Amino acid sequence: MGFEGLLGNQRLKENLRTSVGRGHGSHFYLISGPSGSGKKTLARLLAAALLCKESNRPCLQCNVCRKVMADTHPDFITVQDPEHKNIPVKMIRQVREEMFILPNEADRKIYMIAQDLGIEGQNALLKILEEPPSYGVFLLLTDNPEKLLPTVRSRCVELTLQALPEDVLKTALKKEFPQADDEAVNAAIWRSGGYLGQAKTFLEEGNAISPQTQGFVKGFSESNALELVQVLCPMEKWKREQLIDTLQQWIMLLQQALFCRNGMPAASGLARTLAAGRSSQDLNDAIRQLQKAVEYAYANVSVAAICGYLAWALR
Repeated sequence: MGFEGLLGNQRLKENLRTSVGRGHGSHFYLISGPSGSGKKTLARLLAAALLCKESNRPCLQCNVCRKVMADTHPDFITVQDPEHKNIPVKMIRQVREEMFILPNEADRKIYMIAQDLGIEGQNALLKILEEPPSYGVFLLLTDNPEKLLPTVRSRCVELTLQALPEDVLKTALKKEFPQADDEAVNAAIWRSGGYLGQAKTFLEEGNAISPQTQGFVKGFSESNALELVQVLCPMEKWKREQLIDTLQQWIMLLQQALFCRNGMPAASGLARTLAAGRSSQDLNDAIRQLQKAVEYAYANVSVAAICGYLAWALR
């Protein structure tokens, strides 16, 4: 099995197979790449390889590998705090202390830091990177290595994920989204920049369409003011967060429709409907009105007033 769970990136995978096979593991790996490039996938595979006892590491069949891939291995710990942009420094200090507690059942103890670190957090991590315990390993994930201090970056082995070839992406997407048509798949590939996770997100967003969004697309593409009022009136009772999410989805669809008007592919059939029904000027005007409505929502204007404004502005 090895590292084949990660698509593409053949040279990187070969280098890891060689170093892991020879027992040349590092104490600190920096895994970088844009959102959706496979950073967490690679981190789990690398952790499994470092902890696996079989000859072809990671075998992905033994109990150790299965635990790592399921995030249940006691010596593979994920560090993140979704409530904050950066991991708080107190969490890094706690990790630093806990690293000196011996592993539970493996020869190594691996921490996956799956979120950005501020300057203070990096300095706190640096203290243990300078003199880590023999069994300690850190996997630091980032979308931009330039965010890191030179003193931190100089102590790591850098693993940079590359964009995938179009044929590899298309095969993977067709397998996971058999219902998606070729135009939607090609649009997702084009918009993703070659990264599978981003392409999957574009296709998933196209499939997760609310009745309100479907009604908006139908009413706006047909210039049907009554239909738009019928969509917006029930939304007056929504919570502010729900309204903002929906309006942002409408903005995204209108932007995709503009791509279509300019000869570029769109992942969503609804975007293609908008492009066929309205001019570029109409789409641009609607985007501006919706963006203004989102600003009103963030400024605590009442949801009912915002819906009333949109019923007038989009008519």
